[in-house]
This record gives sequence, structure tokens and C-alpha cells, in this order.
Amino acid sequence: MGRRICPTDFGPGRSPRRPALRAHGLLLALCALFVLFGLIPAAPALAQASGNAAQAAKQPDKMFVEADQLVYDRDKNTISAVGNARIYYQGRTLEADRVIYNRNTGRVYAEGHAKLINKDGNIVYGDSFDMTKDFREGFVESLRSTSTEKTYFSAPHAEITQGAISVYDKGTYTACAACADNPAKPPLWRVRAKRIVHNNNEHMIYYTDAWLEFLGVPVAYVPVFSSPDPSVKRKSGILAPQTISSSILGFGVQVPVFWAIAPNYDLTWTPTYFMNEGFYNDFEWRHRLANGNYFIRANGIFQTNPNLFPESPWGAAGHTFRGSLTSRGEFLIDNYWKYGWNLTALSDKWYFWDYAFANQAGASQYYTETVSDAYLTGQGNDSYFDLRAFHFEGLTSRDIQQTQPNALLLDYNHLFGLDPAKTAGIGGDVEADFNLTSLSQEIASYSPVAGPGFNPATQLFDPTVGLYEYCQNYRPGTQVGDCLLRGIGGQQTRTTADVSWQRKFVDPIGEVWTPFAFARLNGEWLDLNTTDTYVVSNPNGGVAPYTYFNSDQTNFVGQASGVQGYAMPGAGLEYRYPFFINTSFGSAVVEPIGQIIARPNNLLGSNSLVNMDSQSLVFDETNLFAWNKYSGYDQFETGTRANYGGQATFNLKNGGYVNFIGGQSYQVAGTNGFDQPSAVNNGLGSGLETRFSDYVGALTVAPIPFLDFTAKGLFNTQNFEPDRFDIASDFNLGAWTGGVDFADYAVQPVLGYYVPREGLSVNSRYQITPHYFIQGNITFDMSRQYYPPQLTGFNNVGPWAVASEGLGAGYHDECTSLLVNYSSVYQDIGTGTIVHNQTFLVQLQLRSLGDARYSQTSYANGAQSLDR
Repeated sequence: MGRRICPTDFGPGRSPRRPALRAHGLLLALCALFVLFGLIPAAPALAQASGNAAQAAKQPDKMFVEADQLVYDRDKNTISAVGNARIYYQGRTLEADRVIYNRNTGRVYAEGHAKLINKDGNIVYGDSFDMTKDFREGFVESLRSTSTEKTYFSAPHAEITQGAISVYDKGTYTACAACADNPAKPPLWRVRAKRIVHNNNEHMIYYTDAWLEFLGVPVAYVPVFSSPDPSVKRKSGILAPQTISSSILGFGVQVPVFWAIAPNYDLTWTPTYFMNEGFYNDFEWRHRLANGNYFIRANGIFQTNPNLFPESPWGAAGHTFRGSLTSRGEFLIDNYWKYGWNLTALSDKWYFWDYAFANQAGASQYYTETVSDAYLTGQGNDSYFDLRAFHFEGLTSRDIQQTQPNALLLDYNHLFGLDPAKTAGIGGDVEADFNLTSLSQEIASYSPVAGPGFNPATQLFDPTVGLYEYCQNYRPGTQVGDCLLRGIGGQQTRTTADVSWQRKFVDPIGEVWTPFAFARLNGEWLDLNTTDTYVVSNPNGGVAPYTYFNSDQTNFVGQASGVQGYAMPGAGLEYRYPFFINTSFGSAVVEPIGQIIARPNNLLGSNSLVNMDSQSLVFDETNLFAWNKYSGYDQFETGTRANYGGQATFNLKNGGYVNFIGGQSYQVAGTNGFDQPSAVNNGLGSGLETRFSDYVGALTVAPIPFLDFTAKGLFNTQNFEPDRFDIASDFNLGAWTGGVDFADYAVQPVLGYYVPREGLSVNSRYQITPHYFIQGNITFDMSRQYYPPQLTGFNNVGPWAVASEGLGAGYHDECTSLLVNYSSVYQDIGTGTIVHNQTFLVQLQLRSLGDARYSQTSYANGAQSLDR
């Protein structure tokens, strides 16, 4: 039905009875007279209803009205809009079955399905409205309101003042929508208060005599409190207090204070008082700029009872001041360049263990190291630049800070294509790669693999003998020695430039031939510190300090200082022949692969004087066809090597697939660098140390889109027994998801691994309903069955020694998140000492109102046990 200001038939109205006007033309004339002679006020003016919403948006200071009927009562001097009445004014819309405007009082009354839509999109419902003519002030009976942030107020009576302040008597507030099937049912949570004041100017909500209810049941009372309204992202004020309980620190209370100084920077001060250690302060500054952001966090405490903590190396007994300084930032220079930093400075390495809440960046409750870095990065379409400086700090009891290096790294990579027409038909792709690495370290670090203290019967080291004493008198010969040199005491700077070319050719029958060539230029400067000695705390917990002699590292390195350079060219050819197979239930692509690489045999040397960045070597299917299988720049392959194998992929029509890749490597000629003993023995036991390498392979089976299984391994050439075997499986059955991982690595005595390393990990999550879930995980350290209990602190429980486990449950909907979780970790902190770390966590978040968190953590650092 059309809506007009002047209907064709008024019908009976609330005004005194008078003849009904039925002539259409006469009605329009009368409407015009009302406006002309002031019977209907011109400001705010009543305008015709055609296209009301659009017109109201264009003329916000005009009042637009639409209704089934418009009735003017001369005696009461009122105008009534009856039937589907809708009034637009200054961005607000008032809807009701009946709206009455009293010209004497300047007030508007609305009743029957009344609704006020504010200019910000918030909607107020009520049985009746009594408002001023601009809708900025008034009273609402039986109010219910909905915000654009999906939060809800209700009250039997409410008052709106100044167009921005709403006062709810005996009101409620919640972020939970009413139940669609039963709106009268209490929401999951709500705040019920004697008086609620919502100040839209301040964007604050104030509560008086407030109860927090869950499912209609009061559970917590607060006489007075306030909170930002849901539209606020940040607001100055006192945040929710928190409590901390610790067996060493004692009971503590912290009251965070937040200052939103400007829209783009703020400061949070969190003072805390601990019963046993006194006042603790934490300051965090955050600043966002047009091209990036950063934060600085400083915290610390002057402990009143510093000797409550364990003695070194298990704790920081005797340290009066303890604290940390952390900062992180990243800024864009332009579309291609950015710089940033991530810095951490600690008073002592036990600080994050004892004051775990101070570590904002920590992803775990248990900390093993901090890494600080600053960087400059550039990224182009075909080039990459990265300059980065690192500082490492070990946080476990057996870490010695002087053995941690400082490092400066520069990487540059550029890829460009050659036009065959301009390069005498050569064409192809050229890649240039440059690396500069500079390391500085005070004390050489060693890792024993045999020698004094080694028990052949148990194939283990006696923890009562210091680990580092093993390496003092090592004199390497042609055989593997007792110790490995993991880090030098001194300085090393190395520059490496790699240039490579390759071009792919496809012949008429689909064979793919890729010739390639490369060259490496390497220059190195080494300056070992062979004169200084360092006295440090015994890393094995002994009472007497330990003296380190840097002169012992010359037993591993041929020269203490000097400059060396080498060049290593190479060339090769790769062959692939992919062919396609089509069947009734799927298609397959099978691709045999062969590769031959020729390099000189130790031309001008092939390795750096010391090996710092190539100590890790894992031979698997990912580097089977790599031109250099070492992980870094300090080592490079020599001689001629052939790599061969293949891959196959079978795609099922139901969306599943099967993929296999595998092969072997063969040293054709020259020296096999992987079978040479060295200061780190990284090639020995890798599967590449024999002329015919071990077999590598990986198989992935995903018979259906929601299930996959991957197995990969390194298999001995003599009996095909696995030297390294990994299995991983993941599934997603809708409500039920999970995964299983298993690893089994054979012994590697030359690297210090005298027992197999085995482990099994299982994780799962089940979504019971759309809102409830349970989850769990467990990890078994299956290697512990090989260790005597007197050396590990564990009873021999076979392969099912639990390394970690977790169990949790939770609830989540549009207004509430609840998580209850328990985790347990057994941690080896050295010399056979195993500690049990447990955390119980309950976290409740009420959207728009706040969150509560209770965490009790028990962890040990040697003799220390801390509950938080």
C-alpha cells in the first residue's frame, strides 16, 4: 500500500469527530494550506513521503513523515501519524504503529511496535517513546536496544539525554543475542545493574550495584565499575587487576594502567607487588606511524629477598636487581625496502624462568634462548637483499654465554634471464647469489662424542664428569676424534659469491634436458683467540668454577689465523622424461630423473677454515638433486657425482592422489667429502659417506581429500633397513581432526648419538557441537627405554615414556570463549636432570566486557620449583 502525507481517506481519528474529507484534490490543497499558514511547522518541516529515505539523507534538517493516515487535532494541537508511521529527521528514524506530535510541548510520542534507528545504526525498541521533536532526549518504556557491534541493553524504563547519554534503570547489558527459539530465555551471560549509564560522548558504560549473571544466575557482585563501550578499541583507564601466585615470589597483585595518549601511541604501566620480593614495575610503550610500528617494554624489580632463588647454575640467588628490556619494530622505506629489529636484554638468564609473565614474545612457558636481531631487507621482482645482525643468549642452566656468537649476515640474490637472440643462442636463466658472514665469539664450544667419562657398557656419559673436560687434550688424526668443535673462540669473516646458469630444452618426444654450470668464489679471514682463558661457573652444576683455555681449539683447526680463498667451478646435465598415463579411475605422471655434476677435486681448497654454518646435514628427497647438499656456505661438494631417481604422481578422480619420489646418489670420481672426518663430522653418518649413498624416498598417499599419509626415510644400501624414518598422517573428518607423527633415527656415534632416537606424537580435536570442543595431545620419548634410570631420573617404562601431554576443552560462540587446558612437559636440563613442568590454565573471555585468566604453573630449574 502506498504511503502519503495526505491520504485519500483519513477515516476516524483521535481528534474530535468531524466530517471526513474525501475529495482528493481538496486534500492536497488543504495539505498545502497547513504548511503555508503554519498549521504544520516548517522547521522541522513535514515533507511528502515519496522517496522518504533518499530525501531525508539529502535534507537532514527537514522532517519527512510517512504513514497510512495523518490526523490533525485542532483542540489538542497535535498531529498524529497512524498506521506504519515512519519519521525521518537528522539521520534518525522513528517507527511505530502511531506517532503523535504535540505542537504545544514540542514532544513526540510513539507507541505500538516502536523503534528508533539512530544515525550510528544502533536500534532502540520500546513499548512507548516520549521524545523531544529532534529525538535527542526522552523516555522509553520496556526498552531493548541492539548496537551495530551486536551488543544489547534492556530496561523497564530508560532515559535518553543530550542525544548521547542513555540511563537504564534496573538494566541489563550483554553481547549475547537472544535465543531465536525462546527469546525469554536468559543469555549465556549478562550484567544486571540497578543503574547503567551509557555515555556515547565518552564511549563508556558505567554500572552501579551490578551482578554478573550466567544463565540468569548471579555469580559475582561489583558495587561500581565501568567499561568502554563496544565501539572503543582503546581507552585510557585502569585495566582489570590480576593476581599471581608463586611459591618463591609469594602472592602478588598487579593493576595495569593504560594511557591512550594519542590515536597512534599509548603507554601501559603495570605495577605489581609481591609479598616476598616487593614492588615490580612494567612499562610498555607502543607507537604506530604511517610507515610502520614499534614497541618498547621495560620491566624489573629490586628484590627484597634475592636468596630465595637457587644458587648458580640453577638460579639467580644473590641478584638484587633483575629485569628485561625488549623492543620490536618494523618500518617500510618504500614499496621494496623495509627495516626492523627484535631486541631482548636480560639481567640474567633465569629471569624469564622466574618472571615468566614478563616475556611478551614467549611462545612457550619454558624458554631455552633469546635471539635479538636488526635487519634491512629489500625485495624486488627478481632480486632479494637482506642485511641482518644477530645476538644469541642461552637461557638453560648449562648454557655459557661466552660460547654464544654475535653474527652479521648479508645475503643478496638476483635472477635474470638471457635473451638467446642477444647471447649467441645461449639464453637460459642466470642466478647470482652473494653471502657475507662475520662471527665473533669469546669461548670455543665443544661437544664430546667419546673419551673420559664415557661408559661403554651403557653407551652413555657419566653425568658426574664435566662434559667439557673431554675435549681439552684432543689431537685429531686420520680417525674420528673424541670431540666436535661447535663454535670457535675468536673471529671469522667469510664472503661467498655463487653464479649459476641453466637452460631447459624439450625435445620432440617430450624429454627435458637441462644443462647447467656454476662457480663459487670464497674468501675467508680467521683470527682465533688462543691466548685468553675464561673462568666460568661449572655448566654441570659443580661447586668449583671451570677454566676454559682457548688455545685448545687449535687442535681442531689447522691454523689459528690467516686468509684463505678458493674457487670451485662446476657443470652438469639433468634429464627428465615425464610421461602421462590415463586410466578409468585416474591419471598418472611418471618422471624418471638423472643428473650428473662434475667439479674439480679440491681445487684451491673446497671448504672454509672452520665450519660454522654447514654443521647440519640431512640427506633426503628434498636435496637429492641439489647441486650442493651442504646446508650453508662453509662447505662445498667436490668431485663428480651422479644423482638418479624419479617421481610419480597418480591423481584419482575422487580428488585423492598418490605421490612418490626417491633415488640415490653416487660419487663417480674424485674425493667424497662426506666421508672425511672433520671438526664437526657432519658428513659421517649422513648416508652420503659411501660411494653409493643410502636410498632416500618419500611416499604421500591421500586416497580421499580429508586424509593423507606421508612416509619418508633414508635406507641402508646393504639391507635396506631404515637409518632414518618419519611417518606423518593428518585427517579432517569435519568435526574430528587430528594427526600422528612418528620418527625413528638410527645411532650416529660419530655425532655423539649412541642410542636410537625415537618418538611418537599424537594430537586430536573433536568439535562436539558447533560451540563445544575437546582436544588433546601426547608425545612419547621412545628413546628413554635405552637409558639407565640412574642416568636419566626415569624409571624404565619401555617405549612409552611420556615426554609431554596436554588435555583441553572449550566453548566458543559470538559472545563467549572459554578454554580449560592442562599441559605437562618433562624437560632435560642437562647432566641427567629431568624436571617436570605442568601448567593448568582457565581462560574466559566475555566479548566487549573483558576477560579473566587463571594460570597455575609449576616448573623447575634445577632445584627451583615455581607456581604461577
